Amino acid sequence: MRENARVAADFKAFKGDYQELVDEISELLGAPATLENRDFELIAFGAYDSEGELDPSELDPVRTRSILTRRSTAAVRTWFEGFGITRATGPVRIPPTPEAGVYRGRICLPVRHRGVVLGYVWLLADDPGPTDAQLSAAMQVTGRIGALLADEAQAGAGLSRELRAVLTAERGWQQDMAVAELRTALGARADGPHTLVCLAPWPSADPDDAPSARTVPHATALCTVPWGATAQSLAVLVRLRSADVATPAMTAAARLLKEAEGSRGARGTKGGPAAGVGEPRIGLVELGTVWQEASAAARAALAEPRLGPVAEWRGIGPYRLLTALPPESAHDPVLGALLSPAQQELARTAEVFLDRAGQAGRAAAALGIHRQTLYYRLSRVEQLTGLDLDDGEDRLLLHMALKRARL
Repeated sequence: MRENARVAADFKAFKGDYQELVDEISELLGAPATLENRDFELIAFGAYDSEGELDPSELDPVRTRSILTRRSTAAVRTWFEGFGITRATGPVRIPPTPEAGVYRGRICLPVRHRGVVLGYVWLLADDPGPTDAQLSAAMQVTGRIGALLADEAQAGAGLSRELRAVLTAERGWQQDMAVAELRTALGARADGPHTLVCLAPWPSADPDDAPSARTVPHATALCTVPWGATAQSLAVLVRLRSADVATPAMTAAARLLKEAEGSRGARGTKGGPAAGVGEPRIGLVELGTVWQEASAAARAALAEPRLGPVAEWRGIGPYRLLTALPPESAHDPVLGALLSPAQQELARTAEVFLDRAGQAGRAAAALGIHRQTLYYRLSRVEQLTGLDLDDGEDRLLLHMALKRARL
Protein backbone atom coordinates (compact mmCIF):
# COMPACT_ATOMS: atom_id res chain seq x y z
CA MET A 1 0.00 0.00 0.00
CA ARG A 2 2.80 2.40 0.93
CA GLU A 3 4.54 1.73 -2.39
CA ASN A 4 1.32 2.44 -4.31
CA ALA A 5 0.90 5.76 -2.50
CA ARG A 6 4.42 6.75 -3.50
CA VAL A 7 3.74 5.78 -7.12
CA ALA A 8 0.59 7.92 -7.15
CA ALA A 9 2.47 10.96 -5.83
CA ASP A 10 5.34 10.50 -8.27
CA PHE A 11 2.99 10.06 -11.24
CA LYS A 12 1.27 13.36 -10.49
CA ALA A 13 4.58 15.27 -10.39
CA PHE A 14 6.12 14.04 -13.65
CA LYS A 15 4.51 16.48 -16.08
CA GLY A 16 5.62 19.62 -14.28
CA ASP A 17 9.13 18.27 -13.73
CA TYR A 18 9.60 17.58 -17.45
CA GLN A 19 8.54 21.12 -18.33
CA GLU A 20 10.96 22.61 -15.80
CA LEU A 21 13.88 20.55 -17.12
CA VAL A 22 13.14 21.37 -20.75
CA ASP A 23 12.88 25.06 -19.86
CA GLU A 24 16.25 24.75 -18.12
CA ILE A 25 17.82 23.34 -21.30
CA SER A 26 16.22 26.09 -23.37
CA GLU A 27 17.81 28.70 -21.08
CA LEU A 28 21.21 26.99 -21.19
CA LEU A 29 21.24 26.81 -24.98
CA GLY A 30 19.44 30.07 -25.70
CA ALA A 31 16.96 28.29 -27.98
CA PRO A 32 13.59 26.54 -27.62
CA ALA A 33 13.94 22.80 -27.03
CA THR A 34 11.45 19.95 -27.29
CA LEU A 35 11.41 16.66 -25.40
CA GLU A 36 10.09 13.48 -26.98
CA ASN A 37 10.08 9.92 -25.71
CA ARG A 38 11.81 7.18 -27.67
CA ASP A 39 8.63 6.65 -29.71
CA PHE A 40 8.84 10.30 -30.86
CA GLU A 41 5.79 11.36 -28.83
CA LEU A 42 6.00 14.92 -27.53
CA ILE A 43 6.38 15.31 -23.76
CA ALA A 44 7.28 18.97 -23.29
CA PHE A 45 8.09 22.05 -25.35
CA GLY A 46 10.33 24.83 -24.05
CA ALA A 47 9.29 28.23 -25.42
CA TYR A 48 12.49 30.23 -24.97
CA ASP A 49 11.78 33.95 -24.57
CA SER A 50 14.38 36.37 -25.97
CA GLU A 51 14.78 39.16 -28.45
CA GLY A 52 15.76 36.58 -31.01
CA GLU A 53 12.64 34.53 -30.41
CA LEU A 54 11.89 31.95 -33.07
CA ASP A 55 9.51 33.09 -35.79
CA PRO A 56 6.70 30.49 -36.04
CA SER A 57 6.78 30.87 -39.82
CA GLU A 58 10.26 29.35 -39.79
CA LEU A 59 9.07 26.04 -38.33
CA ASP A 60 9.37 23.22 -40.83
CA PRO A 61 6.56 20.66 -41.35
CA VAL A 62 8.17 17.98 -39.19
CA ARG A 63 8.57 20.23 -36.17
CA THR A 64 5.14 21.80 -36.60
CA ARG A 65 3.43 18.40 -36.77
CA SER A 66 5.31 17.19 -33.70
CA ILE A 67 4.13 20.18 -31.64
CA LEU A 68 0.53 20.25 -32.92
CA THR A 69 -0.19 16.50 -32.89
CA ARG A 70 2.26 15.58 -30.11
CA ARG A 71 3.84 12.84 -32.22
CA SER A 72 5.83 12.19 -35.40
CA THR A 73 5.17 9.76 -38.22
CA ALA A 74 6.91 6.38 -38.52
CA ALA A 75 8.74 7.66 -41.63
CA VAL A 76 10.12 10.67 -39.73
CA ARG A 77 11.20 8.44 -36.87
CA THR A 78 13.02 6.06 -39.21
CA TRP A 79 14.72 8.97 -40.98
CA PHE A 80 16.08 10.53 -37.77
CA GLU A 81 17.11 7.16 -36.33
CA GLY A 82 19.21 6.67 -39.45
CA PHE A 83 21.64 9.23 -37.99
CA GLY A 84 22.45 6.90 -35.10
CA ILE A 85 20.57 8.76 -32.37
CA THR A 86 19.50 5.50 -30.68
CA ARG A 87 23.15 4.59 -30.07
CA ALA A 88 24.61 8.04 -29.44
CA THR A 89 25.77 9.11 -25.98
CA GLY A 90 26.36 12.76 -26.94
CA PRO A 91 24.85 15.45 -29.19
CA VAL A 92 24.08 14.45 -32.79
CA ARG A 93 23.95 17.10 -35.52
CA ILE A 94 21.44 16.42 -38.32
CA PRO A 95 21.64 18.48 -41.52
CA PRO A 96 18.60 20.08 -43.17
CA THR A 97 16.89 17.88 -45.75
CA PRO A 98 14.01 19.76 -47.45
CA GLU A 99 12.81 16.69 -49.36
CA ALA A 100 12.13 15.02 -45.99
CA GLY A 101 10.27 18.07 -44.66
CA VAL A 102 13.26 19.00 -42.48
CA TYR A 103 14.00 22.53 -43.68
CA ARG A 104 16.27 23.36 -40.77
CA GLY A 105 19.05 21.31 -39.22
CA ARG A 106 18.66 19.74 -35.79
CA ILE A 107 20.74 18.98 -32.77
CA CYS A 108 19.58 15.87 -30.95
CA LEU A 109 20.53 15.27 -27.31
CA PRO A 110 19.85 11.61 -26.48
CA VAL A 111 18.18 11.05 -23.12
CA ARG A 112 19.58 7.92 -21.51
CA HIS A 113 19.31 6.15 -18.19
CA ARG A 114 21.69 3.35 -17.25
CA GLY A 115 22.78 3.05 -20.85
CA VAL A 116 19.25 2.79 -22.30
CA VAL A 117 17.87 5.54 -24.54
CA LEU A 118 14.49 6.71 -23.24
CA GLY A 119 13.92 9.87 -25.26
CA TYR A 120 15.41 12.82 -27.13
CA VAL A 121 15.77 16.55 -26.63
CA TRP A 122 15.64 18.47 -29.92
CA LEU A 123 16.62 21.99 -30.92
CA LEU A 124 17.02 23.75 -34.23
CA ALA A 125 20.64 24.08 -35.34
CA ASP A 126 20.99 27.84 -35.82
CA ASP A 127 24.28 29.49 -36.79
CA PRO A 128 26.48 29.76 -34.79
CA GLY A 129 24.44 27.59 -32.42
CA PRO A 130 25.32 26.49 -28.89
CA THR A 131 28.94 25.97 -27.85
CA ASP A 132 30.38 22.63 -26.79
CA ALA A 133 30.33 23.85 -23.19
CA GLN A 134 26.63 24.69 -23.44
CA LEU A 135 25.83 21.32 -24.98
CA SER A 136 27.81 19.57 -22.27
CA ALA A 137 25.79 21.40 -19.60
CA ALA A 138 22.56 20.48 -21.42
CA MET A 139 23.58 16.82 -21.52
CA GLN A 140 23.86 16.91 -17.72
CA VAL A 141 20.22 17.95 -17.60
CA THR A 142 19.22 15.13 -19.98
CA GLY A 143 20.60 12.71 -17.39
CA ARG A 144 18.07 14.03 -14.89
CA ILE A 145 15.33 13.73 -17.53
CA GLY A 146 16.37 10.12 -18.14
CA ALA A 147 16.04 9.29 -14.46
CA LEU A 148 12.58 10.89 -14.44
CA LEU A 149 11.48 8.93 -17.52
CA ALA A 150 12.69 5.72 -15.89
CA ASP A 151 10.72 6.54 -12.73
CA GLU A 152 7.61 7.28 -14.78
CA ALA A 153 7.96 4.02 -16.67
CA GLN A 154 8.18 2.20 -13.35
CA ALA A 155 5.13 4.03 -12.01
CA GLY A 156 3.20 3.31 -15.22
CA ALA A 157 4.19 -0.36 -15.03
CA GLY A 158 2.88 -0.40 -11.45
CA LEU A 159 -0.50 0.96 -12.51
CA SER A 160 -0.62 -1.54 -15.37
CA ARG A 161 0.01 -4.41 -12.96
CA GLU A 162 -2.67 -3.17 -10.55
CA LEU A 163 -5.23 -2.75 -13.34
CA ARG A 164 -4.44 -6.19 -14.79
CA ALA A 165 -4.86 -7.73 -11.34
CA VAL A 166 -8.34 -6.21 -11.03
CA LEU A 167 -9.44 -7.43 -14.46
CA THR A 168 -8.07 -10.98 -14.13
CA ALA A 169 -8.82 -11.69 -10.45
CA GLU A 170 -11.60 -14.05 -9.49
CA ARG A 171 -14.74 -12.39 -8.16
CA GLY A 172 -14.89 -12.07 -4.40
CA TRP A 173 -12.14 -11.21 -1.93
CA GLN A 174 -9.36 -11.49 -4.54
CA GLN A 175 -10.90 -8.87 -6.78
CA ASP A 176 -11.78 -6.71 -3.77
CA MET A 177 -8.12 -6.70 -2.69
CA ALA A 178 -6.96 -5.89 -6.23
CA VAL A 179 -9.40 -2.97 -6.42
CA ALA A 180 -8.13 -1.67 -3.06
CA GLU A 181 -4.54 -1.76 -4.36
CA LEU A 182 -5.48 0.09 -7.53
CA ARG A 183 -7.44 2.68 -5.53
CA THR A 184 -4.38 3.35 -3.37
CA ALA A 185 -2.13 3.65 -6.43
CA LEU A 186 -4.46 6.15 -8.09
CA GLY A 187 -5.06 8.24 -4.97
CA ALA A 188 -7.68 10.96 -5.38
CA ARG A 189 -8.11 10.06 -9.05
CA ALA A 190 -9.86 6.84 -8.00
CA ASP A 191 -13.03 8.48 -6.71
CA GLY A 192 -14.47 10.01 -9.87
CA PRO A 193 -16.46 8.46 -12.74
CA HIS A 194 -14.58 5.87 -14.79
CA THR A 195 -15.11 3.44 -17.60
CA LEU A 196 -13.01 0.87 -19.44
CA VAL A 197 -12.16 0.45 -23.10
CA CYS A 198 -11.39 -3.00 -24.52
CA LEU A 199 -9.48 -3.10 -27.80
CA ALA A 200 -9.20 -6.55 -29.37
CA PRO A 201 -7.27 -8.19 -30.68
CA TRP A 202 -4.26 -6.13 -29.61
CA PRO A 203 -1.60 -6.60 -32.33
CA SER A 204 1.31 -7.35 -29.99
CA ALA A 205 1.80 -10.81 -28.52
CA ASP A 206 3.93 -9.37 -25.69
CA PRO A 207 1.75 -9.23 -22.55
CA ASP A 208 3.72 -6.21 -21.30
CA ASP A 209 3.50 -4.25 -24.54
CA ALA A 210 0.95 -1.56 -23.70
CA PRO A 211 1.22 2.13 -24.62
CA SER A 212 2.04 4.73 -21.99
CA ALA A 213 -1.03 6.36 -20.45
CA ARG A 214 0.54 9.75 -21.22
CA THR A 215 0.30 9.08 -24.96
CA VAL A 216 -3.39 8.13 -24.97
CA PRO A 217 -5.99 10.90 -24.55
CA HIS A 218 -7.89 10.70 -21.24
CA ALA A 219 -6.26 7.38 -20.24
CA THR A 220 -5.37 6.78 -16.58
CA ALA A 221 -3.86 3.31 -16.93
CA LEU A 222 -3.45 0.65 -19.62
CA CYS A 223 -2.65 -3.05 -19.55
CA THR A 224 -2.96 -6.13 -21.72
CA VAL A 225 -5.39 -8.94 -20.83
CA PRO A 226 -5.62 -12.42 -22.43
CA TRP A 227 -8.13 -12.61 -25.29
CA GLY A 228 -8.94 -16.19 -26.13
CA ALA A 229 -6.25 -18.86 -26.08
CA THR A 230 -3.40 -17.00 -27.77
CA ALA A 231 -4.30 -13.34 -28.39
CA GLN A 232 -4.20 -10.25 -26.18
CA SER A 233 -6.67 -7.44 -25.67
CA LEU A 234 -5.79 -3.96 -24.45
CA ALA A 235 -7.64 -2.54 -21.44
CA VAL A 236 -7.75 1.23 -20.94
CA LEU A 237 -9.00 2.81 -17.73
CA VAL A 238 -10.51 6.20 -18.60
CA ARG A 239 -11.46 8.82 -16.04
CA LEU A 240 -14.54 10.80 -17.10
CA ARG A 241 -15.75 14.25 -16.15
CA SER A 242 -19.30 12.97 -15.92
CA ALA A 243 -20.82 9.52 -15.63
CA ASP A 244 -23.30 10.59 -18.31
CA VAL A 245 -20.73 11.37 -21.01
CA ALA A 246 -18.41 8.66 -22.36
CA THR A 247 -16.88 10.86 -25.09
CA PRO A 248 -13.33 10.72 -23.60
CA ALA A 249 -13.44 6.91 -23.76
CA MET A 250 -14.58 7.00 -27.39
CA THR A 251 -11.72 9.40 -28.19
CA ALA A 252 -9.16 7.14 -26.52
CA ALA A 253 -10.55 4.09 -28.34
CA ALA A 254 -10.42 5.80 -31.73
CA ARG A 255 -6.81 6.88 -31.15
CA LEU A 256 -5.72 3.37 -30.16
CA LEU A 257 -7.57 1.77 -33.07
CA LYS A 258 -5.76 4.03 -35.50
CA GLU A 259 -2.46 3.09 -33.90
CA ALA A 260 -3.24 -0.64 -33.90
CA GLU A 261 -4.47 -0.69 -37.49
CA GLY A 262 -1.21 0.92 -38.62
CA SER A 263 0.92 -1.78 -37.05
CA ARG A 264 2.14 -4.86 -38.86
CA GLY A 265 0.28 -7.18 -36.52
CA ALA A 266 -3.05 -5.47 -37.11
CA ARG A 267 -2.64 -5.56 -40.87
CA GLY A 268 -2.25 -9.31 -40.60
CA THR A 269 -5.50 -9.67 -38.67
CA LYS A 270 -8.56 -10.36 -40.77
CA GLY A 271 -10.99 -7.48 -40.42
CA GLY A 272 -8.71 -5.58 -38.06
CA PRO A 273 -9.31 -4.84 -34.38
CA ALA A 274 -12.40 -3.34 -32.76
CA ALA A 275 -13.06 -1.56 -29.49
CA GLY A 276 -15.77 -1.76 -26.85
CA VAL A 277 -16.67 0.74 -24.13
CA GLY A 278 -18.33 -0.27 -20.86
CA GLU A 279 -20.92 1.70 -18.91
CA PRO A 280 -19.45 4.50 -16.74
CA ARG A 281 -19.38 3.93 -12.97
CA ILE A 282 -18.43 6.11 -10.01
CA GLY A 283 -15.25 4.82 -8.38
CA LEU A 284 -13.57 1.47 -8.99
CA VAL A 285 -15.72 -1.07 -7.15
CA GLU A 286 -17.53 -2.30 -10.28
CA LEU A 287 -14.52 -2.36 -12.64
CA GLY A 288 -14.88 -6.13 -13.09
CA THR A 289 -18.40 -5.67 -14.42
CA VAL A 290 -17.36 -2.71 -16.58
CA TRP A 291 -14.63 -4.86 -18.12
CA GLN A 292 -17.15 -7.57 -18.96
CA GLU A 293 -19.29 -4.94 -20.68
CA ALA A 294 -16.36 -3.47 -22.61
CA SER A 295 -15.20 -6.93 -23.71
CA ALA A 296 -18.72 -7.85 -24.78
CA ALA A 297 -19.00 -4.65 -26.81
CA ALA A 298 -15.67 -5.35 -28.51
CA ARG A 299 -16.82 -8.90 -29.37
CA ALA A 300 -20.07 -7.51 -30.77
CA ALA A 301 -18.20 -4.97 -32.89
CA LEU A 302 -15.98 -7.72 -34.28
CA ALA A 303 -19.00 -9.91 -35.05
CA GLU A 304 -21.24 -7.17 -36.42
CA PRO A 305 -19.27 -4.55 -38.40
CA ARG A 306 -22.18 -2.09 -38.38
CA LEU A 307 -21.70 -1.72 -34.62
CA GLY A 308 -18.02 -0.80 -34.87
CA PRO A 309 -15.27 -0.04 -34.99
CA VAL A 310 -16.02 1.41 -31.52
CA ALA A 311 -19.13 0.03 -29.82
CA GLU A 312 -20.66 1.07 -26.52
CA TRP A 313 -22.17 -1.68 -24.40
CA ARG A 314 -25.43 0.24 -24.14
CA GLY A 315 -25.73 0.19 -27.94
CA ILE A 316 -25.09 -3.47 -28.86
CA GLY A 317 -28.71 -4.59 -28.45
CA PRO A 318 -29.20 -8.37 -28.24
CA TYR A 319 -25.46 -8.94 -27.98
CA ARG A 320 -25.72 -7.72 -24.37
CA LEU A 321 -27.41 -11.06 -23.63
CA LEU A 322 -25.69 -13.22 -26.24
CA THR A 323 -22.14 -12.38 -25.17
CA ALA A 324 -22.98 -13.60 -21.65
CA LEU A 325 -23.70 -17.14 -22.87
CA PRO A 326 -20.97 -19.77 -22.41
CA PRO A 327 -18.78 -20.43 -25.49
CA GLU A 328 -20.04 -23.99 -25.90
CA SER A 329 -23.49 -22.63 -26.73
CA ALA A 330 -22.20 -20.78 -29.80
CA HIS A 331 -24.17 -22.88 -32.31
CA ASP A 332 -27.72 -23.86 -31.43
CA PRO A 333 -28.64 -27.25 -32.93
CA VAL A 334 -31.54 -25.62 -34.75
CA LEU A 335 -29.13 -24.02 -37.20
CA GLY A 336 -27.80 -27.36 -38.39
CA ALA A 337 -27.11 -27.30 -42.10
CA LEU A 338 -27.98 -23.59 -42.33
CA LEU A 339 -24.44 -22.71 -41.21
CA SER A 340 -22.71 -24.81 -43.86
CA PRO A 341 -20.80 -22.86 -46.53
CA ALA A 342 -23.30 -24.05 -49.15
CA GLN A 343 -26.17 -22.34 -47.31
CA GLN A 344 -24.58 -18.96 -46.54
CA GLU A 345 -27.03 -17.16 -48.81
CA LEU A 346 -30.01 -18.70 -47.02
CA ALA A 347 -28.58 -17.81 -43.58
CA ARG A 348 -28.03 -14.21 -44.65
CA THR A 349 -31.53 -14.03 -46.13
CA ALA A 350 -33.07 -15.24 -42.87
CA GLU A 351 -31.03 -12.79 -40.77
CA VAL A 352 -31.90 -9.81 -42.99
CA PHE A 353 -35.57 -10.79 -42.93
CA LEU A 354 -35.60 -11.06 -39.13
CA ASP A 355 -33.56 -7.86 -38.69
CA ARG A 356 -36.37 -6.07 -40.48
CA ALA A 357 -39.06 -7.45 -38.20
CA GLY A 358 -40.27 -9.94 -40.81
CA GLN A 359 -41.32 -7.26 -43.30
CA ALA A 360 -40.92 -8.94 -46.69
CA GLY A 361 -40.80 -5.74 -48.74
CA ARG A 362 -37.99 -4.19 -46.69
CA ALA A 363 -36.05 -7.45 -46.60
CA ALA A 364 -36.30 -8.02 -50.37
CA ALA A 365 -35.16 -4.45 -51.02
CA ALA A 366 -32.19 -4.82 -48.67
CA LEU A 367 -31.18 -8.08 -50.38
CA GLY A 368 -31.81 -6.74 -53.87
CA ILE A 369 -34.11 -9.65 -54.79
CA HIS A 370 -37.76 -10.13 -55.82
CA ARG A 371 -40.31 -10.94 -53.13
CA GLN A 372 -41.02 -14.34 -54.68
CA THR A 373 -37.32 -15.17 -54.45
CA LEU A 374 -37.38 -14.12 -50.80
CA TYR A 375 -40.38 -16.34 -50.07
CA TYR A 376 -38.71 -19.30 -51.78
CA ARG A 377 -35.54 -18.84 -49.73
CA LEU A 378 -37.48 -18.54 -46.48
CA SER A 379 -39.34 -21.77 -47.25
CA ARG A 380 -35.96 -23.45 -47.72
CA VAL A 381 -34.87 -22.06 -44.35
CA GLU A 382 -37.95 -23.59 -42.73
CA GLN A 383 -37.20 -26.95 -44.35
CA LEU A 384 -33.59 -26.94 -43.13
CA THR A 385 -34.35 -25.78 -39.57
CA GLY A 386 -37.76 -27.32 -38.93
CA LEU A 387 -38.98 -23.91 -37.73
CA ASP A 388 -42.17 -22.06 -38.59
CA LEU A 389 -41.30 -18.44 -39.46
CA ASP A 390 -44.92 -17.44 -38.86
CA ASP A 391 -44.42 -18.36 -35.19
CA GLY A 392 -42.99 -15.61 -32.96
CA GLU A 393 -40.98 -17.92 -30.70
CA ASP A 394 -39.47 -19.78 -33.67
CA ARG A 395 -38.50 -16.46 -35.20
CA LEU A 396 -36.89 -15.36 -31.93
CA LEU A 397 -34.94 -18.61 -31.62
CA LEU A 398 -33.62 -18.43 -35.17
CA HIS A 399 -32.77 -14.75 -34.89
CA MET A 400 -30.80 -15.20 -31.65
CA ALA A 401 -29.09 -18.35 -32.94
CA LEU A 402 -27.91 -16.54 -36.06
CA LYS A 403 -26.62 -13.60 -34.03
CA ARG A 404 -24.91 -15.89 -31.54
CA ALA A 405 -23.21 -17.79 -34.37
CA ARG A 406 -21.42 -14.57 -35.35
CA LEU A 407 -19.61 -14.58 -32.01
